[in-house]
Amino acid sequence: MSSTDLQLDWLRAFVAAVDAGSLTAAGQWVHRSQSALSMQIAKLERAVGQPVLVRTPRRLDLTPAGRELLGHARRLIAQHDEAVQALRRETLHGRLTIGVPEDYAVPYLTPVLRDFAGRHTAVELTLVCQQSTVLIPRLARGEVDVAVVTRDRAGRGQPLFEEPLAWFGAPRFEAWRQTPLPVAVYESGSLARKAALAALAALKRPYRIVCDSASPAGMLAAVESGLAIALFTRCSVPDGMELLDERHGMPPATSLPAMSVVLMRSKASAGSAAADAFAGQVLRTLARSRSGSTMLRR
Repeated sequence: MSSTDLQLDWLRAFVAAVDAGSLTAAGQWVHRSQSALSMQIAKLERAVGQPVLVRTPRRLDLTPAGRELLGHARRLIAQHDEAVQALRRETLHGRLTIGVPEDYAVPYLTPVLRDFAGRHTAVELTLVCQQSTVLIPRLARGEVDVAVVTRDRAGRGQPLFEEPLAWFGAPRFEAWRQTPLPVAVYESGSLARKAALAALAALKRPYRIVCDSASPAGMLAAVESGLAIALFTRCSVPDGMELLDERHGMPPATSLPAMSVVLMRSKASAGSAAADAFAGQVLRTLARSRSGSTMLRR
């Protein structure tokens, strides 16, 4: 590693390129030309002493050094922005539309909203609860400013943590004993639905879909009434449900994928002090709340 300091502008260019997936898209986020971003990343690579990105005609990939640097870069940028906001003590104004899937809203976004709203009373917040597969296109259209969602493809968004999936049933009814196995699933397009159907296919156990729901509430109703079992994010399951595994004729819990939860912003929110502050609050709050887990879900 060179003794040259890693300048924040270089790190911002690097993180923007990773999150956007290309220098062209990253330039729109940070209001810089593609050539200016390329020059900043080149300076970063000279300071580091090795490449951090591999450029291909269609995408940017992280090198091993880039993967190691990325987490440090995010933390340095977040800490810098937090320090600037604390010293300025400026009053933020404006409107923000925040997106989150329903199952993440209460356990994860509640403390973020509470702290941000208490600190920035002049910012008008609107909360939208929809599937990640609905929120991500809305971010692209500028209808949502900031969202905590499940990553839909590698390299997208700012990693927060991994949310485990697990099968659950109501112990009073033991629906897992039925043949064919009655299951409740999220509606078409959901990443959790794809994971559930893939797990059932691998299990090679006959099943039938008895509930198709756009939200966890409908699936919970089916499970709690004994109509079905379901694959849930663990954070969304109330007390009293039974975790299903090999003992119930289901796959081992450790064989199920985890959902990668990320922070995403719209291009339109670039340059918004309110959006910057909210994104920073998400990072700080969720890092504290998930400090015992892998920090990197439906």
